[in-house]
Amino acid sequence: MPNGDNWQRDVLRDLRGTPQPPQPRPQTQARTHPHPQERPGSTPAQTPPHPPSSGRAPAPSASAAPATPWPAQQAASPPAAAPPARTRRPVPSPDSRPVVDGALAGTARRPLRGEPAAARASRAIRRIVSSSAAREVAELTRTAECIQQPVTTGRQISVTSIRGGAGKTTVAALLGTAYAHYRQDPVLLVEADPALGSLPLRLGAEALRWTTADLADIVEPQMSLLDVTGYLVQLPDNAWLLPGSQGRIGAMLDTSAYERVMVALRRYFGVTVVDCETLPAEVARVALSASQARVLAAPATLDGITSTYAVLQWMQGMPRHMIAGTVVALTSMAARPGIDVEAAAEKLRSTGAAVQVLPYDRHLAAGGTLRTELLARPTRLAATRLAAEVFQLSQKRR
Repeated sequence: MPNGDNWQRDVLRDLRGTPQPPQPRPQTQARTHPHPQERPGSTPAQTPPHPPSSGRAPAPSASAAPATPWPAQQAASPPAAAPPARTRRPVPSPDSRPVVDGALAGTARRPLRGEPAAARASRAIRRIVSSSAAREVAELTRTAECIQQPVTTGRQISVTSIRGGAGKTTVAALLGTAYAHYRQDPVLLVEADPALGSLPLRLGAEALRWTTADLADIVEPQMSLLDVTGYLVQLPDNAWLLPGSQGRIGAMLDTSAYERVMVALRRYFGVTVVDCETLPAEVARVALSASQARVLAAPATLDGITSTYAVLQWMQGMPRHMIAGTVVALTSMAARPGIDVEAAAEKLRSTGAAVQVLPYDRHLAAGGTLRTELLARPTRLAATRLAAEVFQLSQKRR
């Protein structure tokens, strides 16, 4: 039994494994249990400078438990040092870089309208003499009501393609612009394609600073929306952009960083549109599986239809919700496509995926900043239908 007056010395002696000399039975009340903070492996507390006036040791608390004896091989070893406290590594603030180099900005020509003037005039006359205007208004009303449906949790929509040049980034920009125009809650566009992606250029961003990989080391659950948007690029209509790179070759984005960012940002934005890498990149596969709806951009060419059909057949072997929540955006790359677009769309629909056709548009084909007022009217209607169908599919998946 440890001596009540010298219990600290007795505990240290027990830790060293030395025998305890017999002690006479004290006249005062002995302390039978060490304090929880003074158990083996912890730093002994200092002896109070002034003992209590009664001359007795302090009585143990009711919650104190008897010390558990250690095995012999552990008793001979010194107590392990406590691990150092983990501190967050400060993230250096990157410099802002322009989206388009000043020497190249002057090479861009004046943006074209989606349709020539003669085609616009002919379309306006047809709308006057027929009832197509009323039908268009009714269709726009239905699609707007669909896009404006409230959400309980943020919807993530991924856009990818089987190869480059399929219009993937253009489709992502059209979707994000449509959601930002019709919805009241914030909309986020994420560029998960760090290999010189063109989403910032398409959305009219002037400069880039923080990227998806940078934000993965910064974002925390306790941040407010105001804190988060300080690292994003603000766009019109309550939309925000998170770039994938600063236009440098070699920028990488791993799946763990992508998952941290998407999980943290999901609760701030009603809809998030992700411009993914082309398949079968690893981040693109993760984004497709984690999203509530998917868009597969495909060019209206023979090789584009063939490769897209092969991807849809591969998705048929996955869980049913994968292909049921996928929409193929069939984009016309020329004014006169080399295939029957409607027949190709029906062939793709036979796999279980939905298909929306985006007609040829001179403004989109130029590859510059997307300006919705310059889009042809059929393009605006088709983009709105695509946004409504994808959003409706995302509502079916929790």
